[in-house]
Amino acid sequence: MKHFPLLVFDWDGTLVDSIERIVTSLQFASKKTVDINLSAEQARDVIGLGLMEAIGKLHPELDAKQNLGELNEIADAYRQHYMYDNAVPAPLFNGVNDLLNQLRKDGYTLAISTGKSRAGLEQSINEHNLAHHFVTTRCAGENKSKPHPEMLHEILQELNFSASQTLMIGDSEHDLKMASNANINSIGVTHGVHDETTLNKHKPLACLTDITELSTFLSHNYS
Repeated sequence: MKHFPLLVFDWDGTLVDSIERIVTSLQFASKKTVDINLSAEQARDVIGLGLMEAIGKLHPELDAKQNLGELNEIADAYRQHYMYDNAVPAPLFNGVNDLLNQLRKDGYTLAISTGKSRAGLEQSINEHNLAHHFVTTRCAGENKSKPHPEMLHEILQELNFSASQTLMIGDSEHDLKMASNANINSIGVTHGVHDETTLNKHKPLACLTDITELSTFLSHNYS
């Protein structure tokens, strides 16, 4: 019997190398809409949050109630740029398809918990032909944003797994905070948003430099 039969993955920066595309779209939207130049570091730090939460954190000068129209304009500009106009590629990390095939072959149940919108996730899943790997998915906008544990709670309830049977895999502290808030163990990967030092603050079981190390890590430590 597996120690963690349910594996819940973040999307951007964990399975898909999309950080630069997100950063450049956030920068474009802020410049176009409110004429503010965001640094790449500022934009990277909010990846993993829901879009409105990310924009709110990037623009504390815009009150969520008084400036809702401007916040929505930034969000609309981001969505248009990221999904249709941005030429920066967002490929799978090398080996992701083989990893997911192996994990399913080994009997793991796979799910997604992401800060992407439903439309953004569906576009990316279809682009990379990964839908068959995941039994369920949760997105920001439909659920409370990370690090609130609602997405994980819903996945556990739907699939009838306990928190102790579940492992969250993500590249940002928002992923690991969400896992901690749900009393779920986590694994960090360092090829996305946050470095090992930042991820280790949230006490993951390990930090992997490459997502493809996950299968070997699980088989050696938790089989």
